Amino acid sequence: MSDSTAAVGDSTRAGGVADADERSAVSRSSQVLRQLKRNSASRVGLYVIGLVTLVALLTTIDADLFDYQFAATFWYHPENDPAGSTILLPPVGIENSFGTGSWAHPLGTDHRGRDVLVRLVYGTRIAVQVGLIATGIGMTIGTVVGAVSGYYGGWVDDVLQRFVESLYAIPFLILVIAIMSAFGRELGIAIVGVSITTIPVFTRLIRSQVLSVREMEYVEAAKAAGVRDRHIIFRHIIPNSFAPVLVQSTLQVGVNILIVASLSFLGFGVQPPTPSWGQMLAHSRQYMIVNPWFSIWPGLAILATVIGFNLLGDGLRDAIDPRSND
Repeated sequence: MSDSTAAVGDSTRAGGVADADERSAVSRSSQVLRQLKRNSASRVGLYVIGLVTLVALLTTIDADLFDYQFAATFWYHPENDPAGSTILLPPVGIENSFGTGSWAHPLGTDHRGRDVLVRLVYGTRIAVQVGLIATGIGMTIGTVVGAVSGYYGGWVDDVLQRFVESLYAIPFLILVIAIMSAFGRELGIAIVGVSITTIPVFTRLIRSQVLSVREMEYVEAAKAAGVRDRHIIFRHIIPNSFAPVLVQSTLQVGVNILIVASLSFLGFGVQPPTPSWGQMLAHSRQYMIVNPWFSIWPGLAILATVIGFNLLGDGLRDAIDPRSND
């Protein structure tokens, strides 16, 4: 009788601690949102990310569902060579050896006479798709692996960490290129490759958090109440270790966008004529003297997008860090 009473008491205590912990998490989330709103740099990052994501969504719909019909009807087709267009035109109001820029092509034309602005806009979808999807996959797998590794410890931790360290030892760009060389250069393979390079980042990060969280009172109470390990990991361990992962995820999106741009620059990303920022930079190399604007625009697009995610990540880190709220 006394054993059943103790078990009921442990269960009640575990439930009470868990409820209190959930209320505390909601309060922390509200505090983080208020802190983000007060941070002007974070707001700028949010605006940039919102704009880039909206453009990527609209261009993806037009490209995948309508085969560029919207662009071809109301603007220029981002892949086809336009008839009678002058190559390597500069931006509007600027003159070079190929002609004077006009409002017909506000940012000029490329080496095949295609509008730079329309290719810049439609190249957004590749960067955002790979950046967000690869980060999401890597974060999900890495979080689960790191949480299991840190929670169980022992031989489970040793095996998982040796696997993670083996991935970490290989330069990320070389690993992605090797994967794409073996399995193909499609966009899906690029996403898988970038995701694999992202897993160790989140695994090591959340494992370091779990090592301390697993010793907390509510975890011990849940164990004493007979709660399954799977429930403890996904209900208590991961949610209370996730704040640094959320910060890293925003920063990692920017890193992954740089990776996919580098792959395209080296010829391992999206293949022509599909527009991508790295591919535009690669094509502009031999024309940097006669028309430097051809390479400036995709470089600025990559820079602005990466800075936007970094600003948001820095803002999240400052908002989550209790010392920034003093």
